Amino acid sequence: MKYSADIKKIKRHFLPENFAVTDWETLEPYFKDLSDRKINSKADLEQWLKDISEVEAVISEDACWRQIRMTCDTENKEFESAFNFFYTQIQPKIQPFADLLNRKLIDSPFTGQLDQKKYFTYLRSVKKNIELFRDANIPLQSELSVLQQQYGAISGKMTVEIDGREYTMQQATRFLEQPDRSVREKVYYKIAERRLQDKDQLNDLFTRLLSLRQQVAVNAGFSNYRDYKFVEMGRFDYTPADCYLFHESVRKEVLPLVNEIYAYKKKKLSIDDLRPWDLDAEPEGIQPLKPFVSGEELLEKTIACFEKLDPFFAGCLKKMNQLKHLDLTSRKGKAPGGYNMPLSESGAPFIFMNASGQMSDVTTMVHEGGHAVHSFLAHHLELTSFKEYPTEMAEVASMAMELFSMDYWDVFFDNEEELRRAKRHQLERVITIFPWIAIVDKFQHWLYENPGHTIEERTANWVRIQNEFSSEMVDFTGLDKFRQISWQRQLHLFEVPFYYIEYGIAQLGAIGMWKQFREDKAKALSNYTHALNLGGTKTLPELYAAAGLSFDFSPERINDLITFVRNELNKY
Repeated sequence: MKYSADIKKIKRHFLPENFAVTDWETLEPYFKDLSDRKINSKADLEQWLKDISEVEAVISEDACWRQIRMTCDTENKEFESAFNFFYTQIQPKIQPFADLLNRKLIDSPFTGQLDQKKYFTYLRSVKKNIELFRDANIPLQSELSVLQQQYGAISGKMTVEIDGREYTMQQATRFLEQPDRSVREKVYYKIAERRLQDKDQLNDLFTRLLSLRQQVAVNAGFSNYRDYKFVEMGRFDYTPADCYLFHESVRKEVLPLVNEIYAYKKKKLSIDDLRPWDLDAEPEGIQPLKPFVSGEELLEKTIACFEKLDPFFAGCLKKMNQLKHLDLTSRKGKAPGGYNMPLSESGAPFIFMNASGQMSDVTTMVHEGGHAVHSFLAHHLELTSFKEYPTEMAEVASMAMELFSMDYWDVFFDNEEELRRAKRHQLERVITIFPWIAIVDKFQHWLYENPGHTIEERTANWVRIQNEFSSEMVDFTGLDKFRQISWQRQLHLFEVPFYYIEYGIAQLGAIGMWKQFREDKAKALSNYTHALNLGGTKTLPELYAAAGLSFDFSPERINDLITFVRNELNKY
């Protein structure tokens, strides 16, 4: 099937074309219309759902733009104020109406006449939202939305000085690739010491977040936020016990290969002890990979790479560039991290990242490009809610794109040896990220199962869990004070709690997709686009099946996939 990147903004039928979200007073009449409207037939119900979908798309896109602007410039008080206004003055007024509309849908005698196969995942989600809704949580969730953004503001201000020049934390990590070991060590300490300066502020922020989240859970009838969040995130297809199985599988099946990778690194660098500042380095005489210089060059080369893989993928990035839906380079005052922000009404998403000229930036760009392709493919779906696909599938879209694109990275490297290094770097990253995913996820389970913990207990348990999954090949002697707060660099813990195991589950799916790609490129890409085109209209196991994958993260399955990656690694 041929897909087009010529995405169109959804034409409005219920809201005026010039309507903009400014305040609750202008929005309220439309919610009252929806809540008061008589539904006398299945056709009435379907039109009512389309009108709700239109309102959801307009509001969602407005909220997304507020977040995009604020993360692009965390020092702009106007952007911060606009974001806070939405989450304190508009969103809290929407929530009671959203609950009322959900109940109206479920109570309607015509809901049973809907195509139950088509609407299954949507209705399941609506029932879940009804189950969780509590009036008492509205102000708490508003406060959380605002408070969570403080992490980006704090982190965005972090800079270090190296040789008389100021660098953002993302820019400074380039020095960890330098062949000169003394430079790497010096910069490692500068970055770590800078993070140490804000440790108390971030600990206090997290304590406040944890307390509010726990109260939200208790208000909804849960004993802890972990159990509440599993329901809220729609994790219908796996449980905390499955997460524990994943952690243990990583420890048993993946960590041995991580040790092999670091043993290879140690031998290559000809050093007696492998330290954290050595992990991204090359031996003396070999310069770090420099796949691009500017954000413009990164985009240009990624488009060329995607063009070779599938012209439709390239078309998506071209369309986003035409719309100025990209902010790629790191700068002071910009929030950390990277994301692809779906825009429900206009369709073409927005990519945000902090590129500084490293190989890892290429990975981030193609990763977010995979998310963008997913947004394009799901935009055609009838209802906004149909486009809300599971995060475990969203990350397959992005992580599989990282692996698919490797065959075309010659656009970044015209030197065969550099291309080989880049591919090995990517495969090493695919494996070495698993322990970190297990650490972060297991830590989150502990945090929310023990909500009354002290900061000292938090630190002790972070260190304990970190040590469970740390490679025996890396020497951390003398770095305890830095390792004790290393969790603070993971923005997910602050901004999107429990969104992390998805990366592990999806990495397995991505490896499975790449295995297909190695066997039959055309079939793999067809499975990939077909699954993404379904959006959230199928269950997670069904979406995996559509992609030709099994939704399975047992030790046996993980062992099979890790063996495949080990064999591929040996080629480089």
